Amino acid sequence: MIGIVALLAGCSQPAADIESQIDALYDKMSMEERIAQLRSGYMDELFDSEGNLDTALCRQMIPYGIGHFSQYASQKPTDPNVLRDRVAAMQDWLMRNTPNGIPALFHEEVLSGINTRGATIYPQQIGQACSFNPELAEQKTFQTATGMRKMGGVLSLSPMVDVCRTPSFNRLEESYGEDAYLSAVMGTAFVRGLQQGDLKQGVGACSKHYLGYGGGGDADEKEMIEEILLPHEAMIRLEGCKVVMPGYHAVHGTNCVANSEILQDILRDYVGFDGMVVSDYTAIDQLPGYSDAVQKAAAALNNGNDVDFPRGTNYQHLQEAIDQGLVKPEVLERAVKNVLRHKFRAGLFDENPYLYSPDPITLDTPEERQTAYDIAAQSVVLLANNGILPLKDTKRILLTGPNANSMWAMCGDYSFPAMTYFWKKITEDLEHPHIVKLLEGMTSRKPQGTSILYTRGCDWTEEIETKYTVGGDERAWEYAILHRKVDSGEKADQTEALAMAQQADVIIAAMGENVMLCGENRDRQGLRLPGKQEAFVEALLQTGKPVVLVMFGGRAQVISGLAERCAAVIQAWYPGEEGGNAVADILYGNISPSAKLSVSYPNTEVYEPLCYNYTAERDPRVAWPFGHGLSYTTFEYANLSMASEVTTADETFTLTFDVTNTGTAAADEVAQIYLSPADSNPNLRPIQLQGFARISLNPGQTRKVKVKLHVEQLGYYSNESQRQWNIAPGEFILKVGASSQDIRLSQQVSLKGEKMVKPLREYYFSESTVE
Repeated sequence: MIGIVALLAGCSQPAADIESQIDALYDKMSMEERIAQLRSGYMDELFDSEGNLDTALCRQMIPYGIGHFSQYASQKPTDPNVLRDRVAAMQDWLMRNTPNGIPALFHEEVLSGINTRGATIYPQQIGQACSFNPELAEQKTFQTATGMRKMGGVLSLSPMVDVCRTPSFNRLEESYGEDAYLSAVMGTAFVRGLQQGDLKQGVGACSKHYLGYGGGGDADEKEMIEEILLPHEAMIRLEGCKVVMPGYHAVHGTNCVANSEILQDILRDYVGFDGMVVSDYTAIDQLPGYSDAVQKAAAALNNGNDVDFPRGTNYQHLQEAIDQGLVKPEVLERAVKNVLRHKFRAGLFDENPYLYSPDPITLDTPEERQTAYDIAAQSVVLLANNGILPLKDTKRILLTGPNANSMWAMCGDYSFPAMTYFWKKITEDLEHPHIVKLLEGMTSRKPQGTSILYTRGCDWTEEIETKYTVGGDERAWEYAILHRKVDSGEKADQTEALAMAQQADVIIAAMGENVMLCGENRDRQGLRLPGKQEAFVEALLQTGKPVVLVMFGGRAQVISGLAERCAAVIQAWYPGEEGGNAVADILYGNISPSAKLSVSYPNTEVYEPLCYNYTAERDPRVAWPFGHGLSYTTFEYANLSMASEVTTADETFTLTFDVTNTGTAAADEVAQIYLSPADSNPNLRPIQLQGFARISLNPGQTRKVKVKLHVEQLGYYSNESQRQWNIAPGEFILKVGASSQDIRLSQQVSLKGEKMVKPLREYYFSESTVE
């Protein structure tokens, strides 16, 4: 019946009025309807083989409606206009044929663009973090949200903002790296672009995997609240992120999805979150120590989780849990109202709700491809260079390696090709949209007089290296999904490659991981190059020709012993659909590399947390430090100016400095601002990023950078019978550097006055301008 939607139309009223409408709607709902709002399903299962909505099946399966539809755009390769039409049919049926006509929330993954066939594939998050460019991050998600909302998508399950400090973590690629400040800046930009300042027009963001997934779950309270929580907290408090997804892991011995300490005490009582908490897929199924689904459902709901994804397999038993006294009515009411509140915020109850666009939908527009290129160009890190790059006046180039002519060098996990290959086991016809491989980019952009030789040379692996591990989404705990390797469709002939090398002036070796060697549920034997790749690079080095090693993949790979003998080393990550063009432009010098590492790049296998801010000294396990990245020019830093004294009562203070391009190439520099204690202050990290600025400079040009820091950024967290943020007098050093280990300027500042205490930080980030 459509009556309740009309009754509740026009919810642009004050929050108190919306709350009264939520109360009124809840009171009208039967218990079956209420529980249905906490469950999800797959839209495609309700359509017949002809693509028509099976209304009889709808009456059978969802007679009381449904709260959500899971990953609605990625289940099958489907035209976006067809997807939109199916969403329209589904919403129309729900609004006309269920007791209170409540629309559903359609959600999808949008980590590197909409997870659907034909949508733009932007660079993976770990690479984008290396751009230190939140403006491009915001632009990317604004484009993503515009397309997804047209297709009927209202909610995303992105971004992942786990502060990942374990280099071996198989999902590190989805994160922004090891630093909380950088992760928070990039995460808030993601949310700002995606939500577009209005949940009725943009797409809702989901902060995941709360709290401490990827190496932070065992952190002490100070690190947990001060750093691991920071990206989630900033996205919630600064940008209005209204959905949180707990991780699969445990904190203090309790799985996050049923952990009241993090979901109630920290998230709602401390941070002030007033949104909806949704489980990761099958996370409730994995709760240990409970005998059946009824108990698991009660544990998750009672401890703060509102919605059961992907199907509501456990929450379908909530009536039994209530009947057995395991769940109190007010707990169910909290969860259902959290779902309804999000639907009000998304405008689903408005008189003219934006449920989808009737206009023709085109994905991967020229503007989106340009954004994908721009991000890729700023994500590729030049780690080492003996002067071989850029390739100028090079007559013959050999391009070789498993990632030289493969889409899997470009596509990270949670892109549509990767998700379809891994989860659906579909291996054909995945290149939609067109993905520019490195061979194509180098061929189409080669300078006049340059010839490209190509042979694959070696495969990613000769044997299956993907290890079976229990963890993450249990749908992947299947031998057939994990026990396979990617078939490139090309021969790998090392003898041919070595013969071609004799004809070449320079060798470009494109090595690294692929969709089966990195990603959710995918671990391999170690962090050195997979298979026989290392031996192949060694053979190339033995030819005596200069070798440029280009690494693709989702995490830093250990290349010590090889890197020192290569003429140059590039970390390209998974650079998206325009990655081949971006890497080629950097190799040829059409653009200068400008990316800076968002992780500490190890020179040895590390299976424990590693972070630049653990020590201000050089860590012997690190080959290249956080913030490192070379350019084709040189930069000089000078004229640091800052007050020598500020007070705890001040709100801000300012530092300025000059950066000059002292070389011959136009380029961007990312100047980084670090804070250190001037003494052995145990309340502060030895060094901590507190700001940065991307500066575009022509040869010989000087520009002034102005950074406004908040005095709160000199503060720290403590729990002295209550959680609090402290701004205490002390001596500090502000450092300006080209990396965390390449400090160019520094000045001491004294913080005077009385100690100030507040419950939470009010200001999280410095503000940089370039004159």
